[in-house]
Amino acid sequence: MKVIFAGTPEFASTALAALLKTEHEIVAVYTQPDRKAGRGQKLTPSPVKQLALEQDLPVYQPLHFKASTEEGLAAQQQLAELEADVMVVAAYGLILPQAVLDTPKYGCLNIHGSLLPRWRGAAPIQRAIAAGDQQTGVTIMQMAAGLDTGDMLYKTFYDIQATDTSARLYEQLAVQGAEAICKVLESEQSLQSYLHTRQQQDESLTVYAQKLNKMEARIDWTQDAIQIDRNIRAFNPWPVAFIALDESHNLRVWNSNISSLDADHAQAGEIIAIDKHGVHVACAAGVVCLNAMQWPGGKALNPVQILQTQKLSVGQILP
Repeated sequence: MKVIFAGTPEFASTALAALLKTEHEIVAVYTQPDRKAGRGQKLTPSPVKQLALEQDLPVYQPLHFKASTEEGLAAQQQLAELEADVMVVAAYGLILPQAVLDTPKYGCLNIHGSLLPRWRGAAPIQRAIAAGDQQTGVTIMQMAAGLDTGDMLYKTFYDIQATDTSARLYEQLAVQGAEAICKVLESEQSLQSYLHTRQQQDESLTVYAQKLNKMEARIDWTQDAIQIDRNIRAFNPWPVAFIALDESHNLRVWNSNISSLDADHAQAGEIIAIDKHGVHVACAAGVVCLNAMQWPGGKALNPVQILQTQKLSVGQILP
């Protein structure tokens, strides 16, 4: 089949790489415009664009597909001229109007990192960890005009581990998503079969995964240790949990686990121990052990390195 691929981050490039190994013809790749990145703020192509260029695939980077502008109409027309059988979308980052969704012969299929209808929206992987979900997965759905509201064609499942960060979960679900879309698109007959047996989402089970913001990553010691640990793992790799040392300096916390120590009568935010396992901090209930920390201007440190810095002390109250 003739396939258009639309995606931007590593999560999407994993799926594109898998599709390139099939017999399908990737007629075009759509991705977000290059963004400034790094200390030099140089324009940097997305992981999907980098892979597409390596494979000599045509790359398109429209700002939008809005029919209300000449640029948007031109982008729509350009996509239509590709005469694709199907469009695969994975973390693309642009809203596709109905006119675009209806353009390919079989419409547009989305690789979504959750078990829909739970966690529709921008941050399904992070929200699943923060909420303490025991299971997540990938849903292949036929895209509709609403936010992740389309009919479901296929699902994979993953049991969330107590040590999983969003970074690790991204890697796991990226692989599952790549395998899932290749299964659905095994052949044109296979796709037709999945479309014929697709299921509507149960709206009563809908939960939205709101976009992350930096301020919610500030650690709140009045929460219990379980929730703080979940948040720390959920916000790795972005926006990264932090302790506000002062108005302009943050101590970043990359990872943690639940401590076996007893807080006794320590107050929330009090360091009760620093050892080879990490920094043990009392919370509203329970104790969390911080085991990967990064001071301003430095690199992330493991527990032994944190001990050697002697920048923290037992009895210290963290803000």
